[in-house]
Amino acid sequence: MSSPNFIDFVKIYVRSGDGGEGSVHLHREKNLAKGGPDGGDGGKGGSIILKGNRNYWTLLHLKYRKHIKAKGGGDGARNNRHGADGTDEILEVPLGTVVKEAATGKILTEIKEHEEEKVVFEGGIGGKGNTRFKSSTRQTPRYAQPGKPGTECWIIIELKLLADVGLVGFPNAGKSTLISSLSEAKPKIADYAFTTLVPHLGIVSYRDYRSFVMADIPGIIEGASSGKGLGTRFLRHIERNSALIFMIPADSKELSGEYETLLNELQNYNPELLDKKRILVVSKSDMLDEELKEETKKAFSGITPVFVSAVTGEGTMELKDKIWDTLNT
Repeated sequence: MSSPNFIDFVKIYVRSGDGGEGSVHLHREKNLAKGGPDGGDGGKGGSIILKGNRNYWTLLHLKYRKHIKAKGGGDGARNNRHGADGTDEILEVPLGTVVKEAATGKILTEIKEHEEEKVVFEGGIGGKGNTRFKSSTRQTPRYAQPGKPGTECWIIIELKLLADVGLVGFPNAGKSTLISSLSEAKPKIADYAFTTLVPHLGIVSYRDYRSFVMADIPGIIEGASSGKGLGTRFLRHIERNSALIFMIPADSKELSGEYETLLNELQNYNPELLDKKRILVVSKSDMLDEELKEETKKAFSGITPVFVSAVTGEGTMELKDKIWDTLNT
């Protein structure tokens, strides 16, 4: 997953198709000068539809489609012929996609399942032909309905990754190293801040052929909830995680301080995030002896850390057990 190809936010103008017009026509034949009404109905306009596709992981394919319009319905015709329905515009999107009105921020729909389809905007209904208005007192109506117009709107399509557990921590906390050691994900790893510029998903194998999905979220810094650093660009990706792993490196100058800062940033961004189940991990624990580990435990109140070293493998199985128990209790 490379940075230029990972697009998780697009703004698009969409318009569903107009309904076709009903026809005004009176039946005529060689030997029938004054037949009754036979105008057909107009066709329904095409709708704007979202469809989930688990093979997509980015919105890149929609980045350059700034205007999407569904086809309108055809007009009705004589001999009670109905207009053809307009063609729907089906936009395939990754699982975890949310659609909002750009002007108001109102959530219109969201996609969570493979092949799940949700109508964002219905096409306009076709107008009724004059045949529909015939009655005992009105034998030859000479009017029909126009089709209803489609709906047009600027929308925001936003991706929020679906994962069981998300890794939260400051840049250089060892999140990418951990997810690469636990799963088959291969994020870029280096010894400088903001190495991870895009989220990474990894499937972690567990006992008895079970598994769970872990997301590596780009590093959070103090002030991220107000736009500092990478800002809120990736904070939304942890909103769908069932549990959060807070990672603090063992060489941090202020272990409890970093943990409190992370909690504070999540609180400021979305207080509901603090209701999620939490696991605290002290990474790079190969730097600590048993005495220092005991001292480190005392630095945190109300939560016991799991000591993990992706380099030596220390604590990785214990962490998997902890994650599995957390997700299933």
